[in-house]
Parts: sequence; structure tokens; C-alpha cells
Amino acid sequence: MQTATFATGCFWCTEAIFQRLIGVSSVLPGYSGGQTENPTYEQVSGGKTGHAECTQIQFDSTQISFEKLVEIFFNLHDPTTLNAQGADHGTQYRSAIFYHSEEQKQIAEKIKKLLTDQKHYSNPIVTEITQFTNFYPAEDYHQNFYNNNPNSAYCQIVINPKLQKLLKEYSSQVQK
Repeated sequence: MQTATFATGCFWCTEAIFQRLIGVSSVLPGYSGGQTENPTYEQVSGGKTGHAECTQIQFDSTQISFEKLVEIFFNLHDPTTLNAQGADHGTQYRSAIFYHSEEQKQIAEKIKKLLTDQKHYSNPIVTEITQFTNFYPAEDYHQNFYNNNPNSAYCQIVINPKLQKLLKEYSSQVQK
């Protein structure tokens, strides 16, 4: 098993997307990239911890590659908005890949450069690619949020369109 850590704005969206992929054994929402040890949601959402909302993903690289995870990462959020995703604003909602190895760093940088060179987005990609240093799991009520609250307004309005895009563009990677 390998580990990937991604920040794409709200961790509820990221968790719901990556949970559905073949080869992913677990997705844990939490906080990474900051200085505060064992931060709470309230501290992180206050924007003073340096942490981003993120997900830590355990995956079997014989079933899904890190490269494919990075491709999905870039395709299912807006990597061109600095410290914001939709209505969520602040450094805690930044786009980031926290790499766990030199190989992961090289893959992430290669895909970011390829998307930039192809002008895949009309604005520059602002995703930071940073060495992983720490991860703190989010509180229990954030765990498995979409699956526990599929009818909530946030899930219906924000997460469902992302899941539909996942099913449309990556159907062969989605668990049946």
C-alpha cells in the first residue's frame, strides 16, 4: 500500500471522490501542511494554523497508479484558484499535493507542467507541490461525510456534480 495526501478545498468532496476508486482502500479527511499540532476544525477554519483541509489516501499501486490519482485530483477541482474552492476561501482551502517520495514529487510536477503546457486551464495552475510533513485526522463528524449525509444540501449541490463527473470521465476506475 502507498499513501497520497491531497488538498482540494473541502475534504468532504475529496473523500467522496477518492473513496469510489478501485484500488483505494481508505480515505481519511484531516489537516496537513501547517505548524499547529493536533489542530481542531475550528482552529484550521480560522486560517491561523497553516494547515489545509485534505485527505490521506491509502491505495494499492498495482490497481491504481499515483499518476492516475494526480490526474483525477487535477480534473475534479479547480487548481487555478488561489486559496479558494467555490464558496470556501482561505489558505485552509488551497490546492496542494503533499508528496511522500521523490517519485511522487516528480509525477506531480510532470502532470502540472503538462497541463500548463497544454493550456488545459485558462488561468495558471496554483497547486502547491510540497513535501509531506504531518497529517492530523479530522474529527469524527467529518469522517465519511457524504456517505452519512447524501441528502444534505451541500452534498446535493457541491459533491454530487463532482461524483457525476467522476463517473462520466473515469468509469473504468470507479468501483461498481
